[in-house]
Order: sequence, then structure tokens, then C-alpha cells
Amino acid sequence: MSKRDLIGVGAIVLLLVVGGCASCGTYNMLIAEEEAVNAAWGNVETSYQRRADLIPNLVNTVKGAAAFETETFETVTSARARATSIHLSPDQLADPGQFRIFQEAQAGLGSALGRLLVVSENYPELRATEAFRDLQAQLEGTENRINVARTRYNDAVRSYNTRQRSFPAVLFASIFGHSRRLSFEAQKGAEDAPTVDFSS
Repeated sequence: MSKRDLIGVGAIVLLLVVGGCASCGTYNMLIAEEEAVNAAWGNVETSYQRRADLIPNLVNTVKGAAAFETETFETVTSARARATSIHLSPDQLADPGQFRIFQEAQAGLGSALGRLLVVSENYPELRATEAFRDLQAQLEGTENRINVARTRYNDAVRSYNTRQRSFPAVLFASIFGHSRRLSFEAQKGAEDAPTVDFSS
């Protein structure tokens, strides 16, 4: 083997070593980003579960003052059952259909809760009770936690998706089984301001 051949073989070996190191570093960074997405998703689920856990107490408190509002109670109970029955594993966060179903179920529960709170406005004696005020405050705090958890999840997804699509990770991501994750989006119609009418 000539000196020229040895230099060529050495260059190839060097490229393979550098490429191997780059792929290992890229793989490790993708794993770290993916774990951050998974942890953020766990926080989203925990926040939604906290809201679901508050609902039975809230419904029972309102039932005591507004026993004839059965349709509202059934709607809330049904929406809660649907929302708590849908769980997404971290692997399903790349499936638009599954993610949409989860988001719609949570939005349905939020809407049903909104109707329940509107019903409670018709009962001043209910709003005056300490139990109702405490539950309403806990629910408001939980909605804030949900918003924070969703925002942090979206940040983790943005970072992961950016890393996955950046060079050199883009060369190895699909080989290592990394796919783009979905993030939360605003509900349809959220961009429209609500109509306020004081004429009635």
C-alpha cells in the first residue's frame, strides 16, 4: 500500500469517526429533547386530571342549589367522562387524528364547565356559599395551570421539532425513529371577539 493509499484510508476512517461522533451527539440531543416533550406532556395531563377531579364536587355543590338544572349536570358529567377516557401516550403525540380527538374532548369539557358556571350565576345564594367560592377559585387556578402546562409543552415541542429538522439531526432523526410532534393550537373561533350586548 502506498503512502497515498494510506492517507486516503486514514481520511475515510477519520470521516467515519467524526460522522459517528456527530450521530451519537445528535442522537443524545434528540433523546433529551424528546424526554422534555414527554415530561411537558405529563404536566399537561396532570393539569387536565386536576380539573376533572374538581368537577364532581362542583357539580354536587351546584346541584344542591339548582336541582332542576339536570340537563346541564348531565352535559358536564358526560363531557368529563369523555375527556378522562382519552389518554395519549407520548408516541401518539405525532398523530394528528388522536391529538385532535384529545383536544376536542378537553374543549368540550371546558365548554360544559362554562355553561355550569353560567347556570350558577342565576343562584345568588349558591355564589354566596364558601364551598362554591372555594371550588370556583380552585377551578380558575387549575385553568391557569392548564394554560401554563400547554404553553410549556408547546415550547418543548417547538424545541424538539426545531432540533429534529436542523442539520445534522435531520440526517439521523428518521433513522432513529424521531418524528415531528404536534402542539396545541387555539380553538376554532378563538380569534373572534365575543359579542357584548347590554340591550336586554
